[in-house]
Amino acid sequence: MLLYTPAFAALFVTNLMIVASFAGFFFLPLFISEHGGSETDIGLLMGCFALASAACRPWISEMIDRIGRKRSYTLGSLIMTIAPLFYLLLSGDIGNFFWPLILLRVIHGIGLAICFTAIFTFIVDLIPEERLNEGIGMFGISGLVGFAVGPAFAELVINLGGFSALFIAASLLAGTGLLLHLPVNEIKRTAVQPSTNTGFFKLLGQRKHLLIALLAGIFGFGLAATGTFIAPLAAERGINFISSYYLAYSVTAIAIRFVVRAVADRFGEAQLLPWGIILTASGMFCLPFISGSSLLIISGLLSGTGHGLIFPSLNALAIRGEAYQVRGKVTGIFTGSIDGGAFIGSLLLGLIGELAGLSTLFFCAAAFMLLAFPLLRLRTC
Repeated sequence: MLLYTPAFAALFVTNLMIVASFAGFFFLPLFISEHGGSETDIGLLMGCFALASAACRPWISEMIDRIGRKRSYTLGSLIMTIAPLFYLLLSGDIGNFFWPLILLRVIHGIGLAICFTAIFTFIVDLIPEERLNEGIGMFGISGLVGFAVGPAFAELVINLGGFSALFIAASLLAGTGLLLHLPVNEIKRTAVQPSTNTGFFKLLGQRKHLLIALLAGIFGFGLAATGTFIAPLAAERGINFISSYYLAYSVTAIAIRFVVRAVADRFGEAQLLPWGIILTASGMFCLPFISGSSLLIISGLLSGTGHGLIFPSLNALAIRGEAYQVRGKVTGIFTGSIDGGAFIGSLLLGLIGELAGLSTLFFCAAAFMLLAFPLLRLRTC
């Protein structure tokens, strides 16, 4: 069974487009600030996206295993295409549209949850078991390119045409992803065996998946810091090219996957995770000290390298050895836990930022990442 097939390539570009559309909204905190929003408002409005994404995961996961990966992804990418256009209706003071924006962020978050869960389940079905870590890692490059291209493209679009242009561009990117995945056929499902048709919450209660969910939640907490508060921090310090952080982050996250792809499946995911945690936390510890682009880029390089190790390793740990009939649920537990951590992180870090400043916010986020080490020890006990 080949790994790098035309179907793999098509889904790769599809995911890149959806992620680039989503990543453009890393600049939404500046839109919120422009309309009179506070750090707490930013945390809540960015966090409710992640909350919706996490809260709907049990039902999304069941849907993916029930109606299929492709149909589910079509629905998710359709939401991702339409939702950005509704941001065009928002104007005036934040108080005039706060609750409609909450609702819009919830719907947008559900769309992304469907896309992420469906496509990572879809691609795992196409990857040979003996090359699982490599396949997930290399496919994940699509998302990392999206994370690099999305903010850079968004910053350019905002400078040229404002936030209205950003919302239209985000819709066009997601629409491209919607069209690109349509020719790809999923693997036909086999008959469901009762022993493998386990429910979402029963799986979550298993020791393996519970520990992975906690680790993924910590990872998501860290992503909330970098995904939500980099733009306000850079603006506060007078750094113009904000997307330089995301470019550096993505470049190293991609590069490290090419470096480790040949050894990841041989040495195992557990050997890579501690290094990923240390590097991610180190990058965050740099952020309170930035005064220009150089240290911002260094921070992005460190955290990006950590991300490049953590995400595929955790994903492979979660899915390895699991039956076809529960892969949607397993992927839902993993990705939903990341979103749950991102929601809690956005909310708590937004409050910390307002009360104690952005420097303290990033110190707290970095320290929280280190809580992963006791969980890793529990996994080996």
